[in-house]
Amino acid sequence: MTDTALAPDSDLRAKRNVVVLVFAQAILGAQMPMIFTIGGLAGQSLATNACWATLPISLIVFGSMTTAPWLSQIMQRFGRRTGFVIGAMGGAAGALIGAYALSIGSFWLFLVGSYFTGIYMSAQGFYRFAAADTASAVFRPKAISYVLAGGLAAAIIGPQLVKVTSDAFVVPFMGTYLAVLVVNVIGAFLFIFLDIPKPPRAAPGADGGRSRMELLADPRIAVAIICAMVSYALMNLVMTSTPLAVVGCGFEQNTAADVVTAHVLAMFVPSFFTGHLIARFGVERIVALGLLILAAAGGVALAGVDVENFFVALVLLGVGWNFGFIGATTMLAGAHSAAERGRVQGMNDLIVFGGVTVASLASGGLMNCTGGNAEQGWIAVNLAMAPFLVLAGGALIWLVLRSPRTA
Repeated sequence: MTDTALAPDSDLRAKRNVVVLVFAQAILGAQMPMIFTIGGLAGQSLATNACWATLPISLIVFGSMTTAPWLSQIMQRFGRRTGFVIGAMGGAAGALIGAYALSIGSFWLFLVGSYFTGIYMSAQGFYRFAAADTASAVFRPKAISYVLAGGLAAAIIGPQLVKVTSDAFVVPFMGTYLAVLVVNVIGAFLFIFLDIPKPPRAAPGADGGRSRMELLADPRIAVAIICAMVSYALMNLVMTSTPLAVVGCGFEQNTAADVVTAHVLAMFVPSFFTGHLIARFGVERIVALGLLILAAAGGVALAGVDVENFFVALVLLGVGWNFGFIGATTMLAGAHSAAERGRVQGMNDLIVFGGVTVASLASGGLMNCTGGNAEQGWIAVNLAMAPFLVLAGGALIWLVLRSPRTA
């Protein structure tokens, strides 16, 4: 019996889980635009060297990268709910440590808190895979898209909370981190309503699926991972530098928050129809379109540093990420068996967030340590996108030429 035949029954459960995950993405996910809006500015206020301003954000992504393998194994053994609660508690711990570090002016303790925040970021990354767990092949790309669309609310809630909380205490940004703590504690209760069965344990002697090296040798899996990594890493590279560039070019902090809001909205609004586009035109075409839009974002950013350039470039950056990342996730979700789920998803996020870690580290260095001013740093950040877009585009073209009937 095919996935399509099973769709009416299996998708009743999938749709319920999608609703839970959408709320989780909206409420718990609000902390990510909050932290990405102020993380570089807070780091700049604490670091003795401006080149390390974005290191706290890099530690978040590094935390996500190193958490993904063991968190995926916990979910494989104990279920998604356990893993997602661990993620929320990690986010709460990171926010509490970050607030305390700001109160005593400790940059290194602030980095420790950032690493714990990465545990939440890793768990959030698995929301998209959880949406696909109980979905039929027909509903799968739509389920992934709808869950990511929950970030639309996060895009509105997060930056607005920054405006209200960043100066709520004498210590700048401390109020924002305390707000993130509350968001994590409240949001953890959502997972009571999640209904995703634990993956069945393989019987002794049963086929446990392919090894990690065998999975990486699968062309479809390899290209999906490359495209996801490039889409996410380039988005992070540019977004991490944006608040520093906006403020450095003479605009207010609230303008930076508004630009981030527009960007995060653009990341998630397309999710309402990305799944439908994938179903109609094929996943390879949508990933290719995402890469082209990312290239257009870099072009607009290089054209000038007026406030309009920042807004348009960051909106294009968000849309390009959406098409590239959702497309790559859909490609990966259909390329492995249930027995391989924890192995391939953990490996995917380890590689993806490894690339994002490098991008966020490079972002601060390119922004603050190349050229003599913020405009020159911003140009360096956007020029750095080119070779990676060529890499992902070349890999996708190779896959399509290799297996033309999959396109």
